[in-house]
Amino acid sequence: MLENYFPVLLFILVGLAIGVAPMLLGRILAPHRPDDAKLSPYECGFEAFEDARMKFDVRYYLVAILFILFDLEIAFLFPWAIVLKEIGIAGFVAMMVFLAILVAGFVYEWMKGALEWE
Repeated sequence: MLENYFPVLLFILVGLAIGVAPMLLGRILAPHRPDDAKLSPYECGFEAFEDARMKFDVRYYLVAILFILFDLEIAFLFPWAIVLKEIGIAGFVAMMVFLAILVAGFVYEWMKGALEWE
């Protein structure tokens, strides 16, 4: 009975080895020479390990939310483009309404200056 589970155990062990081995090799063989450029804040604009109640710039998060919004739009456009012939004019009009709403939101964000960076 247990010999039936041997391939599953082997699969799990090989998967763990493939996942853990490169990390261990990197930890052992990679040089460790931190400097100021490597330890500086990256992309978020503030120090990562400071007081949790400090003030920070919200514009980074607005750009991140816009990225997620338009990334989601692309996720809807690919399947829509594949089945466009089957869904006909109703599907086309529905997607144009969806895109119009997204474009209106994008124009609103643009006019409010959310995409401006100092």
